[in-house]
Amino acid sequence: SIIASHIRIPDGGPVPDMVHYHTVGFQLIFCVAGWVDLVYEDQGPEFRLHAGDCVIQPPEIRHRVLFASENIEVVEIGVPAEHVTTIDHEMTLPNGPANPDRRFQGQRFVHHREAEAIWAEWRLPGFTVRDTGIGDGTNGVAGVTVAKWQGGDSVTAVHDCDILFDFVMTGRMTLSVEGEPDFQLSAGDAFVVPPGRAAKFHGCSDDLELMEVALPSIFATHAGAS
Repeated sequence: SIIASHIRIPDGGPVPDMVHYHTVGFQLIFCVAGWVDLVYEDQGPEFRLHAGDCVIQPPEIRHRVLFASENIEVVEIGVPAEHVTTIDHEMTLPNGPANPDRRFQGQRFVHHREAEAIWAEWRLPGFTVRDTGIGDGTNGVAGVTVAKWQGGDSVTAVHDCDILFDFVMTGRMTLSVEGEPDFQLSAGDAFVVPPGRAAKFHGCSDDLELMEVALPSIFATHAGAS
């Protein structure tokens, strides 16, 4: 099971948070707008997560939210949907020395910065994509990519991923899924296309940008006719 939360906070300032951790299989924080200051166990001093950036919170890594900008907007993905959050009254963050290669139940902390991204072809034609490196950081448990529409012919495609979640960050598109009415999607909308179901992304606006989460990170997509 998966839970996706789209969180908007209009008022900025210090965040009344405590050092805590989550007993979870996979957890993503993706900053859509604004920024937030965070600190994590064994990851050095606090840092700022900007719009377009993301982090994963490996199982039971201690962390704390410090300060948020006005109108911050984040998407949080958790697997499983229900998990336990525990306060750690003993640990102070930041701690040291930094150990960025440490594994937490097989996963390492990943901080992806859009400014340092490398763009390539996506699994669907007409899009370019940046990979966040989360697939490697989780040993294949989950992958996170961001795709931008570049233009061209849309195609119908089928995938075999267990869970494939997409969030529309900017722009508009039409989603056609086999056996369903068309869906008109815009910024802030999200969808999951089940494995084995033919789907087509079309009517894409020039500014369309999608954030996609795949569990597991490696899967096959079979693209057909337009």
